[in-house]
Amino acid sequence: MTACNQLICPRKTNTQMTSTNDLPALHEDSFRETDPDALLTPALSTHKPHILLLHGSLRERSYSRLANEEAARILEKLGCETRMFDPDGLPLADGAEDSHPKVQELRDLVVWSEGMVWCSPERHGAMSGVMKTQIDWIPLSLGGVRPTQGKTLAVMQVCGGSQSFNAVNQLRILGRWMRLITIPNQSSVAKAFLEFDERGRMTPSPYYDRIVDVMEELVKFTLLTRDRADHLVDRYSERKESPAKLSERVNQKKI
Repeated sequence: MTACNQLICPRKTNTQMTSTNDLPALHEDSFRETDPDALLTPALSTHKPHILLLHGSLRERSYSRLANEEAARILEKLGCETRMFDPDGLPLADGAEDSHPKVQELRDLVVWSEGMVWCSPERHGAMSGVMKTQIDWIPLSLGGVRPTQGKTLAVMQVCGGSQSFNAVNQLRILGRWMRLITIPNQSSVAKAFLEFDERGRMTPSPYYDRIVDVMEELVKFTLLTRDRADHLVDRYSERKESPAKLSERVNQKKI
């Protein structure tokens, strides 16, 4: 046999397959097969999708808030119910008790929501502290409820100068950490001060068109996933873990 033939000749393989029952590390009581019916034919909700919008600035003329207001108008035209959280008065993370009224307001809105929009200005190449504080107050677990897991997320940012994606990239990382389903599309508005008129309304532009695109996609993903979320994010490792240990791990006070 030539060297060339040796190169293209398939390697010998072991035809004896390992038994699917030979999984000594698997905890059988916690293992579940995927249920196609739960994914493909769930009971479908008929109410309007609930979308919460968070913005990352306290300025009187906040462009992240104005962008969210435009997004909310589009979402409502697409058949959604929207709510916006005002971060003014929200304390820094760990700077107050969980019982603080603004913390409770934010958490109640997150529990109510089925999808979210996060829009932040870019500050020093990153999301704003106001934006991060809101996210830091959202726990991974509230008792037996995970307020963000399996819900949808759209990320946007406004820029004071040229177009950048630093803030939306960070928001995507946080969305994964919060176990949100972050949609592929996103919006970044360059020189935001030029994109809104004196009434605070966004003028026609490709930036406005992109926000419409993002909101359309968010609604579609929310409708596709909201009745399947529990099954989509159900995890073997967490079924193994007791509820008490799980809550202690995800809500640890000391890092």
